[in-house]
Amino acid sequence: MNEVPSLTASLPTLSSSIQILMLMSALTLLPAALLMMTCFTRIVIVLAILRQALGLGQSPPNQLLVGMALLMTLFVMKPNFDRIYDGAYAPMVAGAVGADVALARAGAELKDFMLAQTREADLRKFAEISGTGPFAAPRDVPLTVVLPAFVASELKTAMQIGFVVYLPFLVIDLIVSSILMSLGMMMVSPATVSLPVKLALFVSIDGWTLVLGSLAKSFGGGG
Repeated sequence: MNEVPSLTASLPTLSSSIQILMLMSALTLLPAALLMMTCFTRIVIVLAILRQALGLGQSPPNQLLVGMALLMTLFVMKPNFDRIYDGAYAPMVAGAVGADVALARAGAELKDFMLAQTREADLRKFAEISGTGPFAAPRDVPLTVVLPAFVASELKTAMQIGFVVYLPFLVIDLIVSSILMSLGMMMVSPATVSLPVKLALFVSIDGWTLVLGSLAKSFGGGG
């Protein structure tokens, strides 16, 4: 009989250990969450399309593009991360709430961000595919439906922005190619001539700041 109190006294410690284990397991999914539940996808795709439009090959290198996308993700998502820290992480560390409640609050904040960037048509489509719904409001859609709809919307938006970014450089390539053909210089690669022209134009209009600033503004509804 004396062993019962000691056993029950050890249950809270066991519960806390399980919560810590669950939290550490959840942290292993953090890279995937960063890729799929934030603005990283749109930014990195647009930057890759911009590099292709400039005709720079592997410059800037992939590591630099990913680093720029990560920094822009932190910049854009800072209001959301601040709310997650104040409403989920800080109370959990203080012992006011458990890890499950903290994760639920963090998930709800990210869900609000994703809903602000997701098209309702994509939500309806994936809700139809999953066999759930109809829902009275977008906030009622479960996270398992919101996430693929958000990714689909981000891919479409990134392609649209990428097209707008690519178009001026494509026009320059066509103009240079036409000039070379009219001069009878068919043996000269248009890319060789258009590359410095595109670089000069891009630098003169402060292109990196313009593109990164426009990307940040495109998430105006998320923060």
